[in-house]
Amino acid sequence: MDWVRRRAGSLLGVGLVGGLVWTTVVTLSMPNWYDPGEDCARKVGAVDAVPRTSWFPPSASCVSGDEVRQYMSTTRSAVLSVVGVLLLVVIATGLILTVRRLGGDPGPTRTGGDDLNRRRRSHLVYGALDMAVAFAFLTLLNAAAIVFGSLPGAVLFLVAALVGLSAFGAVLDRHMGPLPSTALDSRRRGTVAGLTAFGVVFAATAVTGQLPFFRFWAFPLGAIAYAVIVAVQWSRVSKATRARCSD
Repeated sequence: MDWVRRRAGSLLGVGLVGGLVWTTVVTLSMPNWYDPGEDCARKVGAVDAVPRTSWFPPSASCVSGDEVRQYMSTTRSAVLSVVGVLLLVVIATGLILTVRRLGGDPGPTRTGGDDLNRRRRSHLVYGALDMAVAFAFLTLLNAAAIVFGSLPGAVLFLVAALVGLSAFGAVLDRHMGPLPSTALDSRRRGTVAGLTAFGVVFAATAVTGQLPFFRFWAFPLGAIAYAVIVAVQWSRVSKATRARCSD
């Protein structure tokens, strides 16, 4: 169980990637959304058919008059249902274990050693640039997840974006973040920075009426939001350090 807890992030990542693949397979197993009637006619020979689909359990049929013809086979539907349940279990377990890692033993404290001013500049500049690249990837993933995965794909994208940015923020904080610090401090600060930056981009996209798709201006906005959050975190750690030194 300890090994599973230490690999919580990897477990969650596998579950989310598997979930996105699952939504894509289910979508491709259904009639094309842009011309489902023609797709039904071509595959099952139902002229002027109306598609009837379900995401869980995954199923698709074509209704023509009083006749119903299966578009997705029963075997495929059963296999996709079982795989979907297993992926939900993996994702839920990964989420629970990942959240639990935000508490517990903080580990050893890393102190100064580095040039803190240079470390802060690197965090603000290079961290923000790295976050801009992350949001560029998320913008592409956002479009692909919704186009190929519909509503389940959008939900999985949201979870994957939140988890991915939190983990990425923790890695950036670990390598360039404020000192003195522990591994637990980095995880917490990175989570706050990643979630807040995503929240700013999501809110701005909603206010401008662009949901559910991110726009290209999400790159610089995410980077700026991250830099502001990191600057605040550095300031708080510096103030706390000066207060301890003065006591």
